[in-house]
Amino acid sequence: MLVYALRVHPETATVFPLLITVFSAATAGRRLWAASVSAAYLAGVLLVELSDLGTRTPREVADRVGLLVGWFVAANVAGVVSRQRRAYLRQAEQRAVEAERTREEVALRRAGEERLRIARELHDSLTHSISIIKVQAGVAVHLARKRGDDVPAALLAIQDASADAMRELRATLEVLREPGPDDAPDTARADRIGELVERARSAGVPATLAISGTPRALPPEVDLAAYRIVQESLTNVARHAGPASACVHVRYLPDTLVVRVEDDGRGLPAAATPRHGSNGTSEAGTMIRPEAVRVGVGLTGMRERVSALGGRLQTGPGADGGFTIHAELPLPTAEGAA
Repeated sequence: MLVYALRVHPETATVFPLLITVFSAATAGRRLWAASVSAAYLAGVLLVELSDLGTRTPREVADRVGLLVGWFVAANVAGVVSRQRRAYLRQAEQRAVEAERTREEVALRRAGEERLRIARELHDSLTHSISIIKVQAGVAVHLARKRGDDVPAALLAIQDASADAMRELRATLEVLREPGPDDAPDTARADRIGELVERARSAGVPATLAISGTPRALPPEVDLAAYRIVQESLTNVARHAGPASACVHVRYLPDTLVVRVEDDGRGLPAAATPRHGSNGTSEAGTMIRPEAVRVGVGLTGMRERVSALGGRLQTGPGADGGFTIHAELPLPTAEGAA
C-alpha cells in the first residue's frame, strides 16, 4: 500500500485495507507488528506529502496526515480492546465452569454425608431389630425341634425372611457407604423374583409366577425396580388382602419389561382406595383406613421408582375384586442389552 501510495497518490479511502489488517494483528496479540506497520506507513505518507508541498499547503498536509494518524490509532486501540474483551469473556466462562464444578463437588459431598448418616441410622436401629427377630425365630425353631414338635411354617418363614432381610440390609449399607455405578444389591434382581414367590408361599399366601418372553440381562435400575415392585406387592397381599392368592406375571418385550401382580383378596373400599393413574397423581376420599395409608405409602415408593425410569404404573381394584398392580419399565433393545 505504501508503494502504491508513492506511485499513484491515491485518495485517503484506499488505506482501509491496511487499517483492517492492523486491527486484525492487534486483535491477535501482535501489537508490536501493528504499531510498526502503522508507523512505517504514516512515515512514508508524511514523506510523500512533504515532497509535494509545491501543490499542497502545510495545513492540507497536516489535515491529511493527522486524519490517517487518528485512523491508525483507532485501529490499534480497537484491536487491543477487542482482544481484552475476548480474554475477559474466556475468563468469565472459566469462572462459571469452575463455580459449577465447585457446586457439583459440594452437592456430591453433602450427598455422601447424607448417605453415611442414613447408613448409620439404619445400622443402629433397623439392624438391631432384625437381628433380634432372627435370633428369636432361630431359638423358637430350635426349641420346637428339640421337643420333637412340628415347626410351624410361619415360624420358618419368619426365620428365612429375617435372614434375607439382614443380607439385603447389609448389602444396602455397603452401597450407602461406598456408592458405585451399580447401586442395586446383588440380591435384588428380576431373576430372583421366583424366590419372592416362594417366600410368599411359605408365609401362607398361595402365589404363582408366570414368565413370558425371552429373559435377558437387565439394566441394574430396572432389575431393582422390578424386584422391589413384586416384593412390595406380595407384602401388601400378605398384610392387607386377607385370605387371598396372588399371581405374578413378568413379561419380557423388546423394549419394555412388564410386571403385573394380581390378587383376589379383600380390596380397599372405593372411598379409601387411592386411585393412581399414569400421570403420577393420586386421589383419595375422606374416609381412609390405616391399612389404606400403609398401602398408599408402598404405592408411592413404586411410583417413584417407575417414574425415575420413565415408565408407567397403573394400580387399582381388579374387575372381579382384589387389587392389581401393572408396571411397564422401558428397556434398551435386545442387542443393546446383550
